[in-house]
Amino acid sequence: MNKIEQTMHVIREQISSKQLLEGSRLVSVRRMASQLNHSVSTVVEAYARLVGEGLIESRAGAGFYVCGRHVRLPIASNMQPYHREIDPLWISRQSLDAPTDMLKPGCGWLPESWMPEQSIRKALKVVSRLGADVLTNYSSPQGHLGLRQWIARKKQFNDQYIHESQIILTDSATQSIDLVFQLLLQPGDVILIDDPCYFNFHVLAKKHHLHSIAIPMLKDGPDIKSFTEALAFKPKLYLTNSGIHNPTGAVLTTQVAYQIAKLAESANVTIVEDDIFADFEILPAPKYAALAGLNQVVQLGSFSKTLSAAVRCGYIIANPNRVDALIDLKIATQFSNAQLNAEIVYQALTDSAYRKHVEWIKNHAVAAMNQTIQRLAALNIKPWIIPKGGIFLWCELPLQLDAAAISKICLQHGVLLAPGSSFSQSQQARHFLRFNVAQCNDKKIYDVLALAIQRCTSTDSMLME
Repeated sequence: MNKIEQTMHVIREQISSKQLLEGSRLVSVRRMASQLNHSVSTVVEAYARLVGEGLIESRAGAGFYVCGRHVRLPIASNMQPYHREIDPLWISRQSLDAPTDMLKPGCGWLPESWMPEQSIRKALKVVSRLGADVLTNYSSPQGHLGLRQWIARKKQFNDQYIHESQIILTDSATQSIDLVFQLLLQPGDVILIDDPCYFNFHVLAKKHHLHSIAIPMLKDGPDIKSFTEALAFKPKLYLTNSGIHNPTGAVLTTQVAYQIAKLAESANVTIVEDDIFADFEILPAPKYAALAGLNQVVQLGSFSKTLSAAVRCGYIIANPNRVDALIDLKIATQFSNAQLNAEIVYQALTDSAYRKHVEWIKNHAVAAMNQTIQRLAALNIKPWIIPKGGIFLWCELPLQLDAAAISKICLQHGVLLAPGSSFSQSQQARHFLRFNVAQCNDKKIYDVLALAIQRCTSTDSMLME
């Protein structure tokens, strides 16, 4: 506890012990400094922070006084009843609001121990020393130039040769999709999405009042026959993960990617390529943006999965006309860009430690994948495919058990899962769970799963009798 915190603690104790009552005047700054043997500036800062907390108030020319009592309202529990477990938004809320002791093998991000905390702290120190224009001013709505140049260089590894002017920064990949939908679509338009797909795709489509056609995801990419048939409904857009697919872990092959790109071009369908898991790839997967170009494709991504989910920053790559329109749309809806976030991300990415960190993640993800597959096999839970990279396993439950019922039991025992019906409306998905192998190290997960499977199996047996 530093001297400022010590001073604040003394005053809080005086108030809680009734030495200082509501409306009482605090001793002067100089007198408090003398009593505690602190500097005047220390006490000034302590008083200012307590004013900010609403515990005391400053009265011009009269000093500082204890504020009136605050009415304390009852605190509602964050953990609401589980009847919405197949609702995509509810899964996200439970993952984000979960207590610290909750195990989350169903969430979509890495554990804290896998994130580059020291790189973020180092970047924060660098940014704190930059000029006032970075710390206080609005920024270009297109976003941090250095970061856009870094993204352009990085994309060359996937045979994408783009200019920084073809990139616009956003606050997240989700916001990127939202902006693209606002730009390219109208309520009632038809779009294509994978089946299964990242559950937030369903949420965003609903928000924009769009009609979604689900294209079955096979082990080498979207089903060509279903994609071709869906073109009869005049879709405007196809939203997909091109590299490591969420939730299945499948990787698009060049042959399938080429066929989808040609079909989309012939039907004037824009492909929106969510490339958020690119840094998890062991070998670079084919990208629609490289195959079809930016007249046909809009690519997006973010840095929340490998760098920081707290420092929100994403991007959109598109042709110049779309970038120009997106800048106008961004000014209208957001005005500027989160410059501090972009600067922190840029400093962390350009540090030599980041590349080593990404390699560390990929190596540990492979080890975690193998271990999770083995431990689930003991419960007769089998992966749909063995992914070539990434952190997701799309697994089928034994005996056609219902994933929502399993998830409900597991949540009651402190384990949060992601049932397949959140990712797909097909009946087959009801028997699947998505596992995040980076969050699957705790033995309790498998013990609770075993218990849930036993209970559901017993229930099903009783219903059949």
